[in-house]
Amino acid sequence: MVNHSSVIKKCVEVLGFGGVIIYPTDTIWGLGCDATNPQAIERLHKIKKSSHEKSMLILCFDEEEIVHYVEKIPAQALDLIYSTQTPLTIIYPHAKHLPEILLGENNSIGIRIPKNDFCLALLNAFGKPIVSTSANFSGESSPKSFSDISKTLIEKVDFCVPDEIEEKRDSAVASKLVKITENGEVIVIRG
Repeated sequence: MVNHSSVIKKCVEVLGFGGVIIYPTDTIWGLGCDATNPQAIERLHKIKKSSHEKSMLILCFDEEEIVHYVEKIPAQALDLIYSTQTPLTIIYPHAKHLPEILLGENNSIGIRIPKNDFCLALLNAFGKPIVSTSANFSGESSPKSFSDISKTLIEKVDFCVPDEIEEKRDSAVASKLVKITENGEVIVIRG
């Protein structure tokens, strides 16, 4: 039996020094780092062999944390957050207090509040958002379970959460992805 609190403590330590981790999310296994640290994000891109044009999302603990990283949370976003039972990533316009390397067009940022006890405990303990991108090399299939993660990728990161931490979920698929425009229109990008 793996001690969750010691694993979270190790993750927080690694994230704090700008390290990259592999961890289970409420969707698939992810690569993560401190979303406020541009050097850590750059390193994550190098490990993943991904282009800077490929935007990555961040995980936040709750809507109160989101307020620190976007100019405004539209009412439509709050309605979606409160009413959606499945994993949901919302792309917000006008991010703030985040490195440019993380932002999409028009300074947008994708943010998800995970529906996963481990992620929420990790975010709460770390106190900052964490980058979340699939734990695979760019162009490869996303890992649906720990056993799908490349051993080479595991060797490149600073810490890998033990597979025993993975929580049961209905299916390992990417989150629903919606974009909220500046005028409040909700556009479904991935259903």
